[in-house]
Amino acid sequence: MKEIKKSFLSVDGNTAAALASYTFTEVAAIYPITPSSPMAELVDVYSSQGKKNAFGNCVKVVELQSEGGASGAVHGALQAGSLATTYTASQGLLLMIPNIYKWVGECIPAVVHVAARSLASRSLSIFGDHQDIYACRQTGAAMLCSHSVQEIADLSPMAHLLAINSSSPVIDFFDGFRTSHEIQNVEFVDDENWKELLDLEKVEEFRKRALNPHGHAVTRGGAENDDICFQGREAQNVHEANIVTEAEKLFKQVSELTGRTYAPFVYYGAKDATKVIIAMGSVTETAHEVIDDLMAKGEKVGMVKVHLYRPFSAKHLIAAIPSTVTKIAVLDRTKEPGSLGEPLYLDVVAALEQEKRHVDVLVGGRYGISSKDTQPNQIKAVYDFLDSEKPFTGFTIGINDDVTHLSLPVDSEYHVNNTYTSCLFYGLGSDGTVSANKSSIKIIGDATHQYAQAYFAYDSRKAGGVTRSHLRFGKDPIRSTYYIEHADFISCSMDSYILKYNMVKNLKKGGTFLLNTDMTDEELIHSMPNRMKKLLALKNAKFYVIDANKIAAEIGMGRHTNTTLQASFFFLNQNIMPYSEAQEWMKKFAKKSYSKKGDDVVQMNYKAIDAGAEGLREVKVDPSWADLTVNAVKESTGDDYFDSYVDVVGSLDGYDLPVSKFTEYELLDGTMQNNITFKEKRATADRVPLWHKENCIQCNQCAFVCPHATIRPFVLNDEQIAKLPEDEREDVLNLMGGPNTKGLKFRIQVSPMNCVGCGICFVQCPGKGGKKALEMVEAKTQYHHEKAADILYKETESRTDLFPLNTVKGAAFLPAYQEVSGACAGCGETPYYRLVSQLFGKDMLVANATGCSSIYNGSTPLTPFVTDKNGEGVAWANSLFEDNAEFGFGMRVAVDFRLTQIVEILEANKAECEEELVSLINDYEEHIKDRKHVRTILPALISAIENSKCEGIKKVLEFKKDLLDKSVWIVGGDGWAYDIGYGGLDHVLANEEDVNVMVLDTEVYSNTGGQASKSTQTGAIAKFAASGKKTAKKNLALMAMAYGHVYVAQVSLGANPMQALKAFQEAESYNGPSLIICYSPCQEHGIKGGLSNAQIIEKKAVECGYFPIFRYDPRREEKGENPLQMDCKEPNFDLFRDFVMEQTRFSQLPKVNPDHAEELLAKSQKYAEKRYHTILKMGN
Repeated sequence: MKEIKKSFLSVDGNTAAALASYTFTEVAAIYPITPSSPMAELVDVYSSQGKKNAFGNCVKVVELQSEGGASGAVHGALQAGSLATTYTASQGLLLMIPNIYKWVGECIPAVVHVAARSLASRSLSIFGDHQDIYACRQTGAAMLCSHSVQEIADLSPMAHLLAINSSSPVIDFFDGFRTSHEIQNVEFVDDENWKELLDLEKVEEFRKRALNPHGHAVTRGGAENDDICFQGREAQNVHEANIVTEAEKLFKQVSELTGRTYAPFVYYGAKDATKVIIAMGSVTETAHEVIDDLMAKGEKVGMVKVHLYRPFSAKHLIAAIPSTVTKIAVLDRTKEPGSLGEPLYLDVVAALEQEKRHVDVLVGGRYGISSKDTQPNQIKAVYDFLDSEKPFTGFTIGINDDVTHLSLPVDSEYHVNNTYTSCLFYGLGSDGTVSANKSSIKIIGDATHQYAQAYFAYDSRKAGGVTRSHLRFGKDPIRSTYYIEHADFISCSMDSYILKYNMVKNLKKGGTFLLNTDMTDEELIHSMPNRMKKLLALKNAKFYVIDANKIAAEIGMGRHTNTTLQASFFFLNQNIMPYSEAQEWMKKFAKKSYSKKGDDVVQMNYKAIDAGAEGLREVKVDPSWADLTVNAVKESTGDDYFDSYVDVVGSLDGYDLPVSKFTEYELLDGTMQNNITFKEKRATADRVPLWHKENCIQCNQCAFVCPHATIRPFVLNDEQIAKLPEDEREDVLNLMGGPNTKGLKFRIQVSPMNCVGCGICFVQCPGKGGKKALEMVEAKTQYHHEKAADILYKETESRTDLFPLNTVKGAAFLPAYQEVSGACAGCGETPYYRLVSQLFGKDMLVANATGCSSIYNGSTPLTPFVTDKNGEGVAWANSLFEDNAEFGFGMRVAVDFRLTQIVEILEANKAECEEELVSLINDYEEHIKDRKHVRTILPALISAIENSKCEGIKKVLEFKKDLLDKSVWIVGGDGWAYDIGYGGLDHVLANEEDVNVMVLDTEVYSNTGGQASKSTQTGAIAKFAASGKKTAKKNLALMAMAYGHVYVAQVSLGANPMQALKAFQEAESYNGPSLIICYSPCQEHGIKGGLSNAQIIEKKAVECGYFPIFRYDPRREEKGENPLQMDCKEPNFDLFRDFVMEQTRFSQLPKVNPDHAEELLAKSQKYAEKRYHTILKMGN
């Protein structure tokens, strides 16, 4: 063997897997899904950069329309003789199961790298556990588990070697997020050393077996009958048994190569242990720490780490368990309802029985579902439980189960003493905190050669949510795969967090707390809750503040405070490395990162780094604070559901909620209560709009474009004005608009604590006399207006009778049935969603595809939907990514079935009814699809039925809430409509059911991080299209129009809001399938000036022909009119290049792909022109 070459890199688990897999991959068939997407993205990047695999080639990367498609492409590539790999998780892995069975049966070396994740059940969760893995255990594929980032670097290459050597598919898995996204200093063995383990004869055998009309023309994969199928499967027994043999050989070779011990099962602990835990995944790292601690205290404990989960070798398991062991607890990271135990537990039970190995206690339990944190004291609780009087199977750790009482008690005082430094950072999503901490890890790893670990915790919001960065640094390997609960240093980038989160509770005694704030010491001390003051004093903490916002503004860096705060971190933690060295390294990284943007940007970052120390000041912690009484941090809303459930989760204290809370509020089936998000008042914006009435022309454009419905117009009478706080009552205008407005007042009201400060309203405001009616001002100065917002938004009825509802002004007065969603600031999708909710919200039944819109509309416990005084509002549900069209179709079928059932009852009993009731029934049946009319007669109809002497007719009263037809909407993004869900969408449109489809077209997979979809334009840079997309945007509208009976529209709100209004109203009134494609700017586009310019970019997109807007209405053809109405002028394609270059997804192309940039951009324009003219032809 060659000299073993090794190198250290600071990487996360996904990167380790991508690097390892690239070496032995020829074809990678990919599809995005969290948390596995970065593996595929990196493989695409490596290929575009010309990186070579073990065979001297660049990997061929192909993106498919779904995970099912990706697995099919892998299957085809392997049958044609190329080594193929894919990357997935969760539902994506489940979609591959049919193909995995084929791979197994055909003995082909497919490899699937899986960042293991929860499956959607009562709710969706992107976080990690082993539900998806266990769902594949019956397929026959080999399954290999890595427990840490280091193990991924060691075992992911082995997955490929095992697949090749055993001619078997291998599922290589590790914990989603906890391992896939954790950054560690990892030792990599050089590719040349790995290549020495590659059995080239086996590779050649594989290639010879490939289908080939020129030398190996065979038929494979036929159908077998009952006479021989069974025997054929059993003939593979020897082949299957060989997998364990090959794995054992490779484990030994990998152990020799890496210097770390690997085997199907690896034991760690006391040689004479009596109590053992058996587990797989990142929890074994935590168990490792606990075992070391307990052994030092004289306890005889250990664990068995499972590396080869399938085939499950009973012989190897028994060999790994010390003969002294009498008590075993098996930990499963899943829940399998209805079984006698979870999968790994049942495997262990069977193995012990098969090998006749007796133990006194053998129990199984659950932990870590959906990345639930597992602390050391919970592992200790398992060992303690084994000594309890009546240990039982089905126990849980990490939660408080006060309903079925299966959770184990924990010792809250127990924790493992480690020698590393722990740091915890609270940030706002997209504020740069996470990026800065990734940089810090790299600096510390490279400069000090210390071991480093970083893990980042997010909420479900894509941007604007709270982030927590858990960083550890030390001279010994770090195995703490759990949240930091005792930090040496805590930093907070937003001062509003001091009221929301109890951050100081996780600070060690003598620790340091850093806060970014513009408050003076006096103001800060006045603002700090007693809870925070008391803990600072009790912990004898050092307290520092810096006004990083002011520094960033003065330097010219806008809102980017992360560089300054990173410098402050290094200054306050010189035990990690001297500050002067850290400064040098930070500047080196800044130059590397920003040199492409020019020397000015580099110099600004240098100034920000220097200011990180200069701008610090210490706030004196008063020892008397220790005696303060802790009072309520927030006022109660009076809504128990919000105060004791929603707000607890929002304050990051949901980890401690007991199971009973979910039964108390009837949350078992995943239902959420509406009317919630407005109460949150997160106060995350730096700046919010201030209304200057003297400049206002009462056009309502600000409210019409607001993504979060946090600026609204109101028509008020004197009585309503009197309810406002006294200092607010004069801030009104006389309402303009004709004789019906006499005596009424007009007011624009912002909700400053819910506004996210995107600035779209400010940009959109036309103002008067060259002066805008809105000004973006410091948010804190406006919080006193929130009381007025509460009154107007929640207690004042909207006036919708004064202006036409098919105008911008009139529609903006409609009540919003969607408000304060979890979308990014300036989101291009939510203005459409809010608008459709205003138009039809009280009748809407929505099927929403998984994606951004499912997350901002349904991140438990938060949903932005509201109900009106009658209890009516949007009824919304999410099924899956791939079946949303069918899901919504099923809703429509059910609604129509119920209406048919009602009509049948009416018809069967009408002859026996009173004359007045018969008249009402006839009226109802004639107008059953006209909701507006039915609403006017419904009270009389119900009353007449209730009072009728005909008993049979009263059966209708069981369906009282179904008498009114529903407006069924199927909503999703372009990833759903153009790719994974297109088959279902096509089927639904091909039928003639009355459904409305709204596609929120961001031209990219926004929710999973910006991967290319078939909607992505030619030349656009996206993940999975690192050098620019080569193919044309799919013309979904044209494909739908080809049916002839589908209402189709393309809308772009900023280009023509009236056209968008018409399209929604026409589509909803059309008795058949309708499709509206909404151009939706996204932060992934990198728009110049940010998303505050979303409406401007929407207008330019139409003007240059990038996104033509039109309506295709089949009803017009019936009248002899052209069904196609183009709602834009002839595009000026000369503006096309200027438009695309205002977005970094296009403007970076000449730098990323200089050889083909011009060609791709020219093709993009050519395709746009062709799209436009092809659409025009549909009207001829």
